[in-house]
Amino acid sequence: MSKIAVEKVREFRAEAKFQRTSPQKAKLVLDMIKGLRVEQAINTVHFSTKKMAPVIEKVLRSAIQNANYVSQEQGLDVDVDNLYVRTAIANEGPRMKRIRPAPMGRAFRYQRRLAHIIVTVAEKKSAESVSASAAEAPAAPVAKKAAKKTAAKSAAKKPAAKKAATKKAAK
Repeated sequence: MSKIAVEKVREFRAEAKFQRTSPQKAKLVLDMIKGLRVEQAINTVHFSTKKMAPVIEKVLRSAIQNANYVSQEQGLDVDVDNLYVRTAIANEGPRMKRIRPAPMGRAFRYQRRLAHIIVTVAEKKSAESVSASAAEAPAAPVAKKAAKKTAAKSAAKKPAAKKAATKKAAK
């Protein structure tokens, strides 16, 4: 048996808590940047017209700086240009209960929602490490493809089921 060295992917995150917006509105912007490279994500958020875009841009830049700082402090080799947005989440924070005046001396309650925004960036695997891992186990994907092809051929050879002819009863 040979031991395979598994390289742990480092994640760097930043949070902005108690933002005065609903999580639903923040998720509209966060969904645009999920999975993008950091540079492209910053450009996307910078030119977005949503109200939460500047806040999310600030959190994204903070996550990048966290990656830079931790890599310098711990002596890690993190390439900031190789980072991508791994997760971008807007969780619900506490709700503020407020009262709106209503006709005839009554009052209606409404809630102001708050959001906790969390952005996590991680380093993409370099091409060298991807090719090395692909060279170690090339047989498994080939076997899966062959199994799929044989299953597709056997399904194609089966004749279509015939429908029974229905006859109308004559009066």
